[in-house]
Amino acid sequence: MTDTMADTWHERADGLSIDGRAVIDGERVAAASGAATADVNPATGAVHAEVAALAAVDIDRAVAAARGAFDDGRWSRLSAEDRKVRMLRLADLMQLHADELALLDSLDMGKPVREAREVDVPGAIATFRWYAEAVDKLLDEIPSTPPGSTALVTREALGVVAAITPWNYPLEIAAWKLAPALALGNSVVHKPASVSPLSALRLADLALEAGIPAGVLNVVPGPGGRVGEAIGLHHGIDALTFTGSTAVAKTLLEYSGRSNMKRLSLEAGGKSANIVFADCDDLPGAAETAARGAFYNQGEVCSANSRLLVERRVHDEFVALVAEAARAYAPGDPLDGASGSGALVSRSHADDVWAAITSARAAGSLVIGAERLEIDGSDAFIVPTVVTGLPEQHPLHSTEVFGPLLTVETFETEDEAVAKANATAYGLAASVWTSSLSRAHRVSQRLVAGTVSVNTVDALGLTTPFGGFKQSGFGRDLSLHAFDAYSALKTTWIQFG
Repeated sequence: MTDTMADTWHERADGLSIDGRAVIDGERVAAASGAATADVNPATGAVHAEVAALAAVDIDRAVAAARGAFDDGRWSRLSAEDRKVRMLRLADLMQLHADELALLDSLDMGKPVREAREVDVPGAIATFRWYAEAVDKLLDEIPSTPPGSTALVTREALGVVAAITPWNYPLEIAAWKLAPALALGNSVVHKPASVSPLSALRLADLALEAGIPAGVLNVVPGPGGRVGEAIGLHHGIDALTFTGSTAVAKTLLEYSGRSNMKRLSLEAGGKSANIVFADCDDLPGAAETAARGAFYNQGEVCSANSRLLVERRVHDEFVALVAEAARAYAPGDPLDGASGSGALVSRSHADDVWAAITSARAAGSLVIGAERLEIDGSDAFIVPTVVTGLPEQHPLHSTEVFGPLLTVETFETEDEAVAKANATAYGLAASVWTSSLSRAHRVSQRLVAGTVSVNTVDALGLTTPFGGFKQSGFGRDLSLHAFDAYSALKTTWIQFG
């Protein structure tokens, strides 16, 4: 991207008019208390908006609006074809405003605007289009029953769905939740991450413009603990979908049990292993991909391949290749179009990541990185870091860091590689590099992970389910299986005579 293009992104950012108020029942509204919080650009430390800081009374209002919209049928009783048309119109409006949506995500959480514009926003648009096209093709069932009777099995929308989404992919992961929930006819109360609410708020505006009725999509920004508790304990919410940390997921499980046993779909933490066998026939390509799996999006990815397990006889060669590939992810101004990475989401998060890097460097051998940079007055920039030789029981082998830190271990045998890969509380993703199809099948079957990528990393698509085992949670985003989180099967048995 040219300097002129970088200047253009800065000019667009300077010219944004940002409304930080919530969207409830089709209206932009302040918090009932009038409270608001500063929305800070982590790449500069500048405040670019004031965002409504909602509380329980505001959540009550949003849930009431969503329930009213569901019960009166303004959306839930439209035909699937009608909902499809309006969701496709929303996708078209997102495309029209793609630059704005990308900028909002970049300013909120520090990622390169190039990635937001070329990957995240198109991904969100494609998600809305895919679920819009899928919903009118779902089929009900007429199972076998005794003579004189007929049974119908229908998929029914649940009612009011709450979605709590993370800050690392503010628009795209929101789309993973909102698109299938809305397509089925549910009403939604969406709580975006407190540090990255702007694209979700703008999306709600576009949904209204697309013809999705008032009250169907409500966006409720505010402090995670306060708003999350109000949502988790609310008796008027039928289902809750969440992506975030395992600690918060466990709290939401408690809230569900203490309230109305609302359905939960939880995509929580990860500590994904990337296993490289010596029979991999393209070590340079595998190294480039391993660097992407560890350092893309500043390493702020729940399924990041942050643990590299390398067969001992190719360890030194492969680590050198990874270190060289990591240079492509050097951090810089997120709006300049040339930076391999941007800023971490906040100074406090950068402090946490830096503490993990300091611990790793002290206990192991530094290969590359361990530098914290100050750019444009912000020190939320950290150079991709690779560390080898950590003691076997070091906590960084199993603790999610959510930043640009890659730890490397060696193994001698297939059994050892699998044992090390599975030795965490998580089970979200894993990768395997080998030229042996038999080994690929064998190892994939033994890895405890929701997605195993063979000869690539972090593979996902709209047609394949994404989610985890163990303390990475349960339920699935993406694919037709996502509809299960937002619907229930009803049997209607008709007896004749």
